[in-house]
Amino acid sequence: MQNNSPLSTLIHSQAEKYGNRTAMKYKDFAENRWKDISWKAYSETVRMVSNAMMELGIGIQENVAVFSQNMPECMYVDFGAYAIRAVTIPFYATSSETQVKYMVSDAKVRYIFVGEQYQYDTAYRVLKIEHCVCGLIIFDRSVRKDEQDRVSLYFDEFLELGRGLRHQPEIDQRTAELDQDDLANILYTSGTTGLSKGVMLTHRMYNTAIRAHNGVLNLSDSDLVMNFLPFTHVFERGWSYLCIATGCTLAVNLRPTEILQSLREVHPTCMCAVPRFWEKVYAGVQEKMNTSSPIQCRMLEDALRVGREYNVKYKMRGLEPPLTLKMQYLFYEKTVIALLLKTLGLERHNFFPTAGAAISKEVEEFVHSAGIMMIVGYGLTESTATVTADRWNKPITIGSVGRLLDGIQLKFGENNEVLLKGDTITKGYYRKAEVTDLVIDSEGWFHTGDAGYLKDGELFLTDRIKDLFKTSNGKYIAPQMLEARLCVDRYIDQVVIIADQKKFVSALVIPEYKLLEQYAASHNIPYQDRADLCRNKQVVQFMLDRLETMQQDLAYYEQVKRITLLPEPFSMERGELTNTLKVKRPIINELYKEQIDEMYKEENGVAMSED
Repeated sequence: MQNNSPLSTLIHSQAEKYGNRTAMKYKDFAENRWKDISWKAYSETVRMVSNAMMELGIGIQENVAVFSQNMPECMYVDFGAYAIRAVTIPFYATSSETQVKYMVSDAKVRYIFVGEQYQYDTAYRVLKIEHCVCGLIIFDRSVRKDEQDRVSLYFDEFLELGRGLRHQPEIDQRTAELDQDDLANILYTSGTTGLSKGVMLTHRMYNTAIRAHNGVLNLSDSDLVMNFLPFTHVFERGWSYLCIATGCTLAVNLRPTEILQSLREVHPTCMCAVPRFWEKVYAGVQEKMNTSSPIQCRMLEDALRVGREYNVKYKMRGLEPPLTLKMQYLFYEKTVIALLLKTLGLERHNFFPTAGAAISKEVEEFVHSAGIMMIVGYGLTESTATVTADRWNKPITIGSVGRLLDGIQLKFGENNEVLLKGDTITKGYYRKAEVTDLVIDSEGWFHTGDAGYLKDGELFLTDRIKDLFKTSNGKYIAPQMLEARLCVDRYIDQVVIIADQKKFVSALVIPEYKLLEQYAASHNIPYQDRADLCRNKQVVQFMLDRLETMQQDLAYYEQVKRITLLPEPFSMERGELTNTLKVKRPIINELYKEQIDEMYKEENGVAMSED
């Protein structure tokens, strides 16, 4: 049952109910094992954090930054701050010094909680030039402090400041006086088109969002939930708070690159993820099928075919499958599919929320065919995550982003733009009134920038209005939808569509180098390095042929005609990706101008037919 206590007292309320039951798990890499944290210990640590913050003189609605990977300490700081009416600002663990400096300066942060060595080193350089910063609190005891650092504390030293709980009466008073419109967080957007904007999220927004999910998801206190996305991401943050309010156990994954290993160790029942995770799983299964024996391949193909028929055609539509199909599915569910899920660590699956980007039809169907209940949703940082979500007890259509949550108003504006109102919608951007006025109109409607339509109660998104490309022939292209489709191919890791003011669509493609190298070896294609491989006309034509197969049902003007294979992945270090791995198109266009121009030269012959 959902606990409707406010964030300021939620952990303590759950501790009274669950006591020594496990609230969180985390991996101790020194001992190579997962350790449990009880609700009681969770509550005690949060109280010490609140008292230590008071000892440092952190005031009401003062901004405190958390610059770390996912760690239990992130949660301690959040809930400790909420009790004293402070505001936490999470930074992505990969944020650059420039980004951290900007956010610290914009929010006038005095204290920064940091995770590991990279975050400490970055934050310490900022501390030396931003005079508003008084000190750092370091989560990881193995971090080496600068020899001149006299102001930073390790987290255990910080907790000692609050161990006696001497400020508890004042904390209780602050908690009692908390205003629902107090800021809880400022979440800085990833900045695909410019400097980040701080989205203001209040206690009312979170409390309303948590209550709005009651009955929408089949979630209970028996669920074991893997935390995979950064807590900085509103999707993971809002989802985690919902799980805490429900009494779930959170397994905190510190290292995103080891998520597949973590899944096999923890065997969670739920995990929220972005489509890219499932695209990788899909590509992995496709590769497994290609390297399996013919009999194994046919078995898995048939299992997924039956699973698609059973789950997508019948169960997702609320229809009863025929008895013969039921028997077939039951056989595969207990054999081939069970083995597949066990290999992934998902054999105890309940459901898996997915949002954050467009998901291709092929991947969504694959996940459901494997018997995994994927809950596709739609939301923004500005809407405290969920706006719509699939309902486990209502028909689900592949391609939709679900049904509207109670308490949120939705209408369509110019160009079918999705407009929103409600208590979960932000009142604006921190210290940026002019930018706020651009997205919230005089009637209070928030303009999302996403276009879509409703059909039978489900929302379908068609494109991102501000990202629409217009070719020189006057045709509109939705790049994100096209990119999601093409990334399904197992030979493609990343792709960026080029089309704006161009006479046809082209693409910059990051191939799956390992597979491409295997293809070259099997076809006796010589090459000196990856750059040489990516320039090879036979290899490029091979990739174009694969794209042509995936584009057959697209309008001709939407199809990619030319491609450039790149020898290095897009990266955050070069400014090509945001912290949430979204492409910064202006940067890509600038850095790869030469390659893009080359694709539009008349004499360039490596292209699909241009009738």
